[in-house]
Amino acid sequence: MASNNQPGHPDKAQMLGVALMVGVAVLSAMDAVLVRQLSSGVHPFVMGFTRALFGLLVFLPFILSRPGVMRSNYRLLHILRAALKLASLIAFFFAFALSPLADVTAIMFAAPIFVTIGAWVFLSESPRAIRVIAVLVGFVGVLMVLRPGQGAVSPGLIFALAGALLTAVIQLLLKPMSGRDSTETLVAWNLIATVPIAAVPAVIVWSTPTPGEWALLALQGALGALNMGMLTRAFSLAEASLLVPIDFLRLPLVAALGYLLFAQEVPLTTWIGGTVIFGATLLMARSARSRKDREI
Repeated sequence: MASNNQPGHPDKAQMLGVALMVGVAVLSAMDAVLVRQLSSGVHPFVMGFTRALFGLLVFLPFILSRPGVMRSNYRLLHILRAALKLASLIAFFFAFALSPLADVTAIMFAAPIFVTIGAWVFLSESPRAIRVIAVLVGFVGVLMVLRPGQGAVSPGLIFALAGALLTAVIQLLLKPMSGRDSTETLVAWNLIATVPIAAVPAVIVWSTPTPGEWALLALQGALGALNMGMLTRAFSLAEASLLVPIDFLRLPLVAALGYLLFAQEVPLTTWIGGTVIFGATLLMARSARSRKDREI
């Protein structure tokens, strides 16, 4: 009988997945802070390009050591996915520059809600009662964060909603692609395709960053690539229903950093709305797991 200390033991694999997901939450919070810090001097289009460029440089040795990783069944879809991924990143960069970090982070949790709706519309999945309830609850949480009755909605939060919607479209594209292309292929194609696409808008608004800004941009790109790898690995080791709750760590981490570094106070409606949105996504993850268990 295998012991819990053996590398192949399921419990150990899930613990590693959980640890990686905690790391993802920390890196995501750091990324939000870097974007906010850079936003006063670097245009989001430029940030999108440098993030892709430095991320590719981090993964390039891995890609070059495995030439077969570029073999794919979905080359055109990879290019479309890279363009959409870039658009979602830029939307979030604008959001973090214009709105409090915690508000944007709370809205980002809405992406799975859009994925669920998209699966009903485009993938012909049957809307189950529990998921319909989760979607409705999630939108209530979004409205609480947007606070539409308290004046005009912040443009930054509109960008955040657009970013969440684009993230959902990307995840819907990934469903069929991940069935035939490996995770390594998906990551490699995304990084390689994004750099030339991101260069076009970056050239239009280009202003050479200062040495300090270059350092932060390089750090942001490296952290982004590391975050992508850690997230992918985490979901390969543990079930989504176990990992999804950990993602909520992003909100208190971002709120704390926003307060300490930028004096951003988080209103009660953001805490409640973010919790409601996240609770809805957690309900979706749990219902997906229970359905899978019944099918088994």
